[in-house]
Amino acid sequence: MEHSPEILLNSLHNSGVRVPYDVSSVRDLTPATLVSICGQSLNLIAQTSSFPTSLPDSSVADQFNVCMDMASGINSLGYPGDVSFHKFLYPSEEDSCKLVRFLVERLSESSRSGSRGGVEGVEDMERVKEDSFESNVGNHRSGDDRLGPKWDEFTLNGEEPEVLNIEGEDASVGCDANHMLRRLDEMSIDNVSSRSDDLHSSEEKQLEEEMMAKTSELKHLEEELALLKEAVDIAFDVDHPAEFYLDKLNQQVDAQRQRLGELKSQQEVVRRPLEEKRRTLQETLCADNPDAQKKLQKLKQLEVEKESMLASIRKREEELTQLTMDLEKQPKLASRRSYIERVKEITKNSRKQEADIEQILKDTRELQLESNSIQERLHRTYAVVDELVFREAKKDAVGRQAYRLLTSIHENFEQIREKILATDRIRREATEHEKKLAAMASRSLNADKLQADLEVIRRENEYLEKSLQDK
Repeated sequence: MEHSPEILLNSLHNSGVRVPYDVSSVRDLTPATLVSICGQSLNLIAQTSSFPTSLPDSSVADQFNVCMDMASGINSLGYPGDVSFHKFLYPSEEDSCKLVRFLVERLSESSRSGSRGGVEGVEDMERVKEDSFESNVGNHRSGDDRLGPKWDEFTLNGEEPEVLNIEGEDASVGCDANHMLRRLDEMSIDNVSSRSDDLHSSEEKQLEEEMMAKTSELKHLEEELALLKEAVDIAFDVDHPAEFYLDKLNQQVDAQRQRLGELKSQQEVVRRPLEEKRRTLQETLCADNPDAQKKLQKLKQLEVEKESMLASIRKREEELTQLTMDLEKQPKLASRRSYIERVKEITKNSRKQEADIEQILKDTRELQLESNSIQERLHRTYAVVDELVFREAKKDAVGRQAYRLLTSIHENFEQIREKILATDRIRREATEHEKKLAAMASRSLNADKLQADLEVIRRENEYLEKSLQDK
């Protein structure tokens, strides 16, 4: 069970909740971190941003209000226990573990419902696209049916033939018709030739692109083959261990970084005078043209923005490198299979404990029945003996002495029985108190912090009272 808090934190991270990298277990959660995790989880569950994700530092009253809002949000989700502000301001490991486990369950339920809704929405969109496609195809076909095939013959390349003069002579009509046919043939031939040229050019471009892709892929495969050969040589090298090659690679990487730094410095040395020269030339060229000066000013602003963006990109890259190194230094978590094995082992142990508990309860009931039967038998035996000895006590002094001894023995054994029961009861109470003390010791309740918060609240109350009296 010691690895279950790590599973909870991993589940939170997979659900989209940002967990600080220095928090590796629930016991590392501070009040601010716990409030941040609970606020992000509630916002993801409710699909809103109304819950704060940080604990304010302004006053204790604001912290109290934020924690109360967080507690009401968790109670509205059906939290089985009691949640109040002290669960966030003064959290214990047990309470924090219960809260995080409850939020992980609710996040998993909301993610499952969201995935079902997303699948249904995608299916609806696909049905709408199919319907619109079919309707467009139907409209296109109906338009093609209405459009006559003969009109296509007379409207090549967007040109329409002239209307023949029916009132002219037959010879002129024949000549015009022959001229029209020759013109249509020329236009169709030109159109077909242009289409064939476009087709050949597109095929050539496609072949060139495929050739370039194949060439780059072949180059990439050759590089991979060279790397694999080097890896095989390193693996089968008996004279040198793997650390030797790692040191060698690190040295090469450092040398390349140093060389890149030198090249960048040389580039800066060469680039700065050229930039100054370019600026002076631009200013001299644009001195007499106001429009050119405005454009030059905008160009300078763009260059400044470009430099700032490049600087921010370099800064982000350095931060990414640092974070990657920190991530590599973090302890490696166990695999999913090991977690499954631990869960199976815990389940097996819990079932075994349940069987043992049932056997203990069964034995306890049997002992209780046996004890009750023995007590009843003792009472009956004592009643019979008491009656016999009492009869003898009426006759002589020896009987009276025996009766007094019997009565004293019965009273002494009754006192012993009561003391045994009281001792057992005290032992149980002591065990319960020890458990409560252990639970209180495990709580991370800081009395100094609580006292400091109380003093701050008192000062704030005094300030409010003075302000009210002044009004």
